[in-house]
Amino acid sequence: MKQKPAIDWLYYENLAYTKGFNCICGVDEVGRGPLIGSVVAAAVILPKGFVLEGLDDSKKLSEKKREQLELQIKEAAIAWAVAEANHDEIDELNILHASLLAMKRAVEALKTPPDYALIDGNRCPLLDIPSEAIVKGDGLSASIAAASVLAKVARDAQMRELALEYPQYGFEKHKGYPTQAHYAAIAEHGVLPMHRRSFRLFKKT
Repeated sequence: MKQKPAIDWLYYENLAYTKGFNCICGVDEVGRGPLIGSVVAAAVILPKGFVLEGLDDSKKLSEKKREQLELQIKEAAIAWAVAEANHDEIDELNILHASLLAMKRAVEALKTPPDYALIDGNRCPLLDIPSEAIVKGDGLSASIAAASVLAKVARDAQMRELALEYPQYGFEKHKGYPTQAHYAAIAEHGVLPMHRRSFRLFKKT
């Protein structure tokens, strides 16, 4: 059985360097699927040639590992930023455009301005710099993977805070995603102000 080839985590970054760009950021968002809260995006500029051991798509990592990597990413990064689009903006714009807005805000919040952006997904936000969309980029690019970790840790922290205020909804467990438990909590306790009204909040019976 053939082994799966190792991922070159710097392939897209190095390709951008060969095109003459010098400061490359990776961008990803978390929270398109949940029924509640903001969609959170992060942008990260890593030092040239830097790969953090154990870094991967945040969905493939345990919560403990993500939190360990978050600290290492923030310490090693040239610059990083986390931004969001809230539930009202999601309802007004739709989740796709709210996600793009959150990513745009994250890039613009970087204290070191990048000259190129690697974006997870198949669409790029409107930026003042050249950008490239990479499908499943959080599993292919070190910069995007780092951004996915920061965004995931930040959004999970928001859900834990919400769980303290509304313990009956179980946000610390399902993180706002449309699970049976979340639908049951909405049916029993009602819709909260930060629920996304444009999403289906009651499960069909």
